[in-house]
Amino acid sequence: MRWPKYWSFSFSISPSNEHPGLIFRMDWLDKFTEEKLGQAEKTELDAHLENLLSKAECTKIWTEKIMKQTEVLLQPNPNARIEEFVYEKLDRKAPSRINNPELLGQYMIDAGTEFGPGTAYGNALIKCGETQKRIGTADRELIQTSALNFLTPLRNFIEGDYKTIAKERKLLQNKRLDLDAAKTRLKKAKAAETRASSEQELRITQSEFDRQAEITRLLLEGISSTHAHHLRCLNDFVEAQMTYYAQCYQYMLDLQKQLGSFPSSYHSNNNQTSVAPVPSASSNVIGSSALTSTSSLVIASPSNLTDLKECSGSRRARVLYDYDAANSTELSLLADEVITVFSVVGMDSDWLMGERGNQKGRVPITYLELLN
Repeated sequence: MRWPKYWSFSFSISPSNEHPGLIFRMDWLDKFTEEKLGQAEKTELDAHLENLLSKAECTKIWTEKIMKQTEVLLQPNPNARIEEFVYEKLDRKAPSRINNPELLGQYMIDAGTEFGPGTAYGNALIKCGETQKRIGTADRELIQTSALNFLTPLRNFIEGDYKTIAKERKLLQNKRLDLDAAKTRLKKAKAAETRASSEQELRITQSEFDRQAEITRLLLEGISSTHAHHLRCLNDFVEAQMTYYAQCYQYMLDLQKQLGSFPSSYHSNNNQTSVAPVPSASSNVIGSSALTSTSSLVIASPSNLTDLKECSGSRRARVLYDYDAANSTELSLLADEVITVFSVVGMDSDWLMGERGNQKGRVPITYLELLN
């Protein structure tokens, strides 16, 4: 088979010393190939250096995995991560965007405003929306703190320290191949002059290899200090998460307290009967903690309301939330005002009669907080 003319080429190397560097590199490649094929011996690194190299490689692999998964945790949207990466490479600040809790919160607030802040559902939506927006702000702070105190140090190691280690490790590999090639040439040397030259070359390559091995070892021993630094960064990350989750818990606890007295369904214009919510075990715990912190107030628990129903006198009560009267038999309420309430025989168990000055009408008991 004849190759096309434009594929033909020729290559020759002078046997003289006109191109010593080229001949040396050809020996280097031959040595590398023989080692890969198991046909040649190679200079082994000492056990300590091998352990350091293994530790560095292990650190690099797991640091990359932890860093990437942390980025996914903090920013689940892959498109947003790519955009942030591009802006970072361009050394520009990424545009601020509303996050998911903030967007949900805004929708809830807008819906509550549309339904009417004076209605139970509208009021509850607004309170939930405000809480969601606070959670969104806390989420934003978590991302910023974690990126600065945790992700940045990990990334600096991968893109800085480890790149330097990899560069010096590659140089060490090259020096080792040079040394082994020099050893092979010395074994093959027969003439006295050639042997003397090969011995001199071996001394030089051995010295360069030892020097590079020491440089690489010093760099690799810094991995221990890298672990110590990353441990401090990990503590910062855990503290940031702890702050975030504590904030979210407190926000939701406050919201649950606010919504605890809202009826599950409220009296609407179609005269549906309102039903009081059944308190859960968690709400009982929250209610008991609220009682201990407010000694001057008595939450309208089922036992208190039963006592009120059974007594013939009246009690004063604080209004927890705004309430719009559905018809003329009900009394509209404003949050934080104090009214007089009393029971009426035959009235629905979820309602009391309320009195404010010369105004009188039915009020839902779940909107009230009885006072001593």
